[in-house]
Amino acid sequence: MSVSTSQPSRTGTGPIRVGIIGYGLSAKVFHIPFLRTLPEYRLQAICSSRTAEINEALPGIKVIEAPSDLCADDDIDLIVITSPNSSHFNLAHMALQHYKHVVVEKPFTTYSGQALELAEYADQQHCCISAFHNRRWDGDFLTACQLMESGRLGNVHVFESRFDRFRPEVRQRWREQPGEGTGYLWDLAPHLIDQALALFGMPHSLTARSLPLRPGATTCDYVHLQLHYPQREVILNASPYMAAKPALRFLIQGDAGSYIKYGLDPQEERLTAGIQPAEPGWNKEDEHHWGVLFDSNGKAEHVSTQPGDYGIYYSKLAKHIRGHGPNPVTATDAAQVIRLIELAELSQTQQSTLELA
Repeated sequence: MSVSTSQPSRTGTGPIRVGIIGYGLSAKVFHIPFLRTLPEYRLQAICSSRTAEINEALPGIKVIEAPSDLCADDDIDLIVITSPNSSHFNLAHMALQHYKHVVVEKPFTTYSGQALELAEYADQQHCCISAFHNRRWDGDFLTACQLMESGRLGNVHVFESRFDRFRPEVRQRWREQPGEGTGYLWDLAPHLIDQALALFGMPHSLTARSLPLRPGATTCDYVHLQLHYPQREVILNASPYMAAKPALRFLIQGDAGSYIKYGLDPQEERLTAGIQPAEPGWNKEDEHHWGVLFDSNGKAEHVSTQPGDYGIYYSKLAKHIRGHGPNPVTATDAAQVIRLIELAELSQTQQSTLELA
């Protein structure tokens, strides 16, 4: 395998040429719609064995079967990795070896040490590497952040965030089979943890329950994390048994008020249905899903949900690649998320609260 010796450009004005590894739900729903809509990017190639499917859906896009060939392609500036979690580290390292900028789906890697190693290697190669924690740009999360920053909740002492679904049957897919980086702790929990860390930073200790609840489940499908801070408790939960719709998403309690929000951000559902980011109002939440703010006297006020936009991640990334802004989600950010997942696994095993070093 030959290694490209060309250094990546950070200041070019032309579109950033993109190659994607993997063509599953993540690539189709969370990456391709934005990479094909935003003028800063041009989707050049996809690495997958699904040649016929890609040719039908995306005519003109080159299909490459070997990741090594995609990484060695001099017509690619940025590699987006959406393959199974256990492959992330090796593929990201290979892309950096070829002087490519890299985006890695969450979880960034399956060991926190690997994330830090990739951060160091990217610096050596003068490349950007970024974690795709897109849920920072959920509309309900942005709204919660705005309310907290405005002071209308006062000092927040209890923050509960949930990502529950109704999936009582185990499905035959790699995320629900035994293996490295599988189960809800590596699938849904990274979203919840990253949002909590973006708001509050690292906790001083953690208590976790992560176990299989469904009959026949062989991986964790229930997660209940408690992140302990001075004068604050953060509760993160993911379950396969929430049939009620809309389900609780946020419950935030402060000394000046509380905010309660039901229902998930609409972006995933609409992107899955084929609605494109360029369509007007594609990310606007229906009014009946807006959250409610209660003041200290119990007076209720419906709060309009800010439109979320996962495309903001890619807009910020383009500026960073061109040297005009910070990395939207750093490898160090991702390493902290993974460190908490590692501690959650240990907390479950030991049935104890663990202090962070």
